[in-house]
Amino acid sequence: MLLLFAKIQISESGEFMKNLFLASFLIVGDLSYADQNPPSAVTISIDYTAKDYSHLLGMRGFANSLLKMHFELYQGYVKNINTLLDKLRNWPLQNKDSNYEYSALKRRVGWEFDGMRLHELYFENLGGTGKITDQNTSFYNQISKDFGSFEKWKQDFITTGLSRGIGWVILYYDSGHGRFINTWIEEHDLGHLAGCTPVLVMDVWEHAYITQYGLDRAKYIDAFFDNINWPVILNRYDKASKPLAS
Repeated sequence: MLLLFAKIQISESGEFMKNLFLASFLIVGDLSYADQNPPSAVTISIDYTAKDYSHLLGMRGFANSLLKMHFELYQGYVKNINTLLDKLRNWPLQNKDSNYEYSALKRRVGWEFDGMRLHELYFENLGGTGKITDQNTSFYNQISKDFGSFEKWKQDFITTGLSRGIGWVILYYDSGHGRFINTWIEEHDLGHLAGCTPVLVMDVWEHAYITQYGLDRAKYIDAFFDNINWPVILNRYDKASKPLAS
């Protein structure tokens, strides 16, 4: 338990100081006092809120029915991570050290959280023209340096996306070494590159395309590239490559 030691002068008429003392006493955790005299607290929500991506409806190459289904699936991850974190937050402290169910729930956090966040990154890097208008940028030069050319990077990204299995393809930027890496992520929470920034995210789970494209994943990937919002990608890269203030 956290203890707070404070020297406060309380006089018979010093109601302000008395109230200040009682408030500080409650804050640091005199649980017995708090239980008997609960303060009128304001509830602050710390839940995640599902974002609205309805502006993507009408996007060429993506049926509205496909997008709406995908939005609903994403909203499920938001709901699940909120439920999971709320349950863990309210778990009895005395049971945390040895409780198997608590450990199992803890291991589920990465799956639900990454399922939420990866979908947000995916939707947010869509809705563009699919064209890079300025090839004289630090991003373009860096990706050409790392892969030989922009086209070679694109082909590597597409080939990674055509790998057998389901998952994600992520263009990571490693700010520690200053380079790009195309990465296959099979599970939401497995295979990520520690310390690297996701710059471009493509969902290649079957729900992202199968109702419209069937098993033709290559055609879906073409539609994905036709709708990349490159200003978003450039902004992600600029933030990741910006030197940290010393």
